Amino acid sequence: MRRKLTGIPSLFLTFRHQIYANKYIKRPIHFVSGHPTITTTANVTKAPLFTPPFSKFYASRPLILYASFSSSIGDFESDADDEVTGYRSSQTDLGSSSCKDLKTIMDILQTGGVHEKSKNLEQCTVNVTPALVSEVLSRTRNDWETAFTFFLWAGKQPSHEHSVRDYHSMIAILGKFRKFDTAWTLIDDMRAASLVTKHTLLIMIRKYSAVHDVAKAISAFYAHKRFKFEMGIDEFQGLLSALCRYKNVKDAEHLLFCNKTVFPLNTKSFNIILNGWCNVIGDLREGKRIWKEMEVRGIRHDVYSYASIMSCYSKEGNLKWVLKFFDKMKDLRLEPDRKVYNAVIHALAKGRLVKEARGLMKTMEEKGFTPDTVTYNSLIMPLCKSRLLDEAKLVFDEMVERGLFPTVRTYHGFFRILRTGEEVFELLEKMHMTGCHPSHDTYIMLIRKFCRWRQLDNVFKLWAEMSKNGLDPDRSSYIVLIHGLFLNGKLEEAHKYYIEMKEKHLLPEPKIDEMLQAWVAGKIDTDGQLTDVKDDQSTCGIGQKDRVESKKNQRDHDFRRQPELRSVTRERGFSFWDP
Repeated sequence: MRRKLTGIPSLFLTFRHQIYANKYIKRPIHFVSGHPTITTTANVTKAPLFTPPFSKFYASRPLILYASFSSSIGDFESDADDEVTGYRSSQTDLGSSSCKDLKTIMDILQTGGVHEKSKNLEQCTVNVTPALVSEVLSRTRNDWETAFTFFLWAGKQPSHEHSVRDYHSMIAILGKFRKFDTAWTLIDDMRAASLVTKHTLLIMIRKYSAVHDVAKAISAFYAHKRFKFEMGIDEFQGLLSALCRYKNVKDAEHLLFCNKTVFPLNTKSFNIILNGWCNVIGDLREGKRIWKEMEVRGIRHDVYSYASIMSCYSKEGNLKWVLKFFDKMKDLRLEPDRKVYNAVIHALAKGRLVKEARGLMKTMEEKGFTPDTVTYNSLIMPLCKSRLLDEAKLVFDEMVERGLFPTVRTYHGFFRILRTGEEVFELLEKMHMTGCHPSHDTYIMLIRKFCRWRQLDNVFKLWAEMSKNGLDPDRSSYIVLIHGLFLNGKLEEAHKYYIEMKEKHLLPEPKIDEMLQAWVAGKIDTDGQLTDVKDDQSTCGIGQKDRVESKKNQRDHDFRRQPELRSVTRERGFSFWDP
């Protein structure tokens, strides 16, 4: 029986023969969406943030050299993508000889252009091992040309043959920079070596979803047929999950309903959409609509359904409805799981009901669910947001005493309530001591904070520290830095990092691109006007020269004042001038 997904944009048909040559799609299928889009304060003290149990517990913990790659995975996504693609390989143990080889390779890759790097690699005598390849790809994941140059060289070495993990790491890096044609070429190489797996295609689906190219994500799903893999309900749910993970929830919902005859509706499929609306988009209205749709269609709500809707209500601070759903689960004899308990604990803490939240944690343990780091984060985060620092520190100490390791998210809660640069760098140092190193999100948050405080020296200090800790600046990092410098009047520095960003083939934010291009054009016009004035000074009289210079000064004055007179729009955590 031939299976077809409806809901594919007709534009996709233009590309299918060039890339995929999928013989199973033979007619245009139009994509029409049927659903509209609805869219007491505690003072921070100078006392140490963490009490003795913190340092005592971590004194014997081995330090991790580099930060793990941060992930924003939903409830129905595992960490498998990061594990397979090698983004956690920085925690791999390397012997002394391998460390020397790693330093040699990184020294080569950090200097010169692509051709020079390739030439120097050919001349080096490093012993290539799987651990070395994994580590180098992890460190160069924000520079696709460097990573690909090393990947090609490593594949030619007689002592090494690329594994599935190596291919997946490189494909993920290429997909991140939208080098999809090159990524498919690697997949063809994998096919020749019989290394292609379903997860290979899932990586491509996720990367297309990340850039919101739904048509090609669907086409990558159809590639299961091309590689003779079964295209069943699990693969379809993987497609839905990838789309929802990167906020293409409306498209995923449309695909779900359009293909209900091919892939019957079930609880898990609905849960993916429900979680997308509730926890990825954070739209409670749409989440309630999907919840009611499940009831109308006779789809049973399970524990994951309740966890998603309760989590959304919890983030909205609606404790009444969180407790109402919690009681309803008891009436239906549906045993809450750890995620449900975490949602209720978060709602109680957000309502400053700390004693009740702690009491629920004890009940949770009695039911056989030991509180984990996420549970404690559910308590710490709202306490920090409410500036209840003392209570948050007590919860942190309790977590440490239980042998649970704080995560980057744990520290983010404390970073948000700090008010001085000294406190920020003190906590960063403590964070390093525990082996929980900052992620890109950490540096982005702190750079944005220091830009608001107009402490640009600390901004550049963080920027340098990020590279020292093995984190190459990514697109989001550059956007936050450039925007912060621009709003602080550091236009030359902002433009310098803008050029550096483009040289790394990172896609600029359109509005920032527009602002900087306007500034460059204005600067060129101003420089040209200054030149014209100097040429005219030899022929102009004294009075005429004064008038010309007065007009020039007025234009310069107006140009410098213009950005401050524009209205500002806030969007996705950034502030943009309106055109």
